[in-house]
Amino acid sequence: MKVIGAGFGRTGTRSLKAALELLGFGPCYHMSEVIAEPYRVRQWLEVGEGRGPGWDEVFAGYGSALDWPAASYWRELAEHYPDAKVILTVRDPEKWYASVSETIFASALAERREQPWRRRAVRWLVARRSPDFALYPRMARATIMDRIFDGRIDDREHVIKVFERHTAEVEAALPPGRLLVFEAGDGWEPLCAFLGVPVPDEPFPQANDRAAWQAKRPRRRLRLILRGR
Repeated sequence: MKVIGAGFGRTGTRSLKAALELLGFGPCYHMSEVIAEPYRVRQWLEVGEGRGPGWDEVFAGYGSALDWPAASYWRELAEHYPDAKVILTVRDPEKWYASVSETIFASALAERREQPWRRRAVRWLVARRSPDFALYPRMARATIMDRIFDGRIDDREHVIKVFERHTAEVEAALPPGRLLVFEAGDGWEPLCAFLGVPVPDEPFPQANDRAAWQAKRPRRRLRLILRGR
């Protein structure tokens, strides 16, 4: 493991994933990997419930890791991989909250409410066809919603305070030579200087805006029902 991402989801992690892979620090482990290979959901549930596999097993074959759920364990990963550099992706707290509340948190909150028959039917089919992925809500609670936000993801003031406190804690815990505080809009130069690699002759990746995230969700469920992964 050469690079560890400590930034929360919806702070440009998908763009950074693409950038790291282009720079030779891939494959990069991201929540999208967990969704694409649902056996990883079970792995993270075990981690979240304190009975999981070791980090080397979770990240076997990967050169970097970022986004949730990995970012929830940035301290443990930084200790386990002492030679890895750490990137803290950040964003204006108000804009970050607007994004996360309409995507990741909206999905999690929907799971708490009584579901209409159509949603319940889809969930039943997913559970039958992909029992590992059916554990996703439980995994997300254990590794993100409860672990990071004390389950209070519907409390705007609390969530923003957690976000700001997290940024301060990461900055205080790691020396400047090991930590880069990074916004996707910063582009290639600070990232490449930090990692000691040349600047590519192409634009910095821009991926996974809010609309794209929301559009992908129903397609993921349909794929799971059809393929049974």
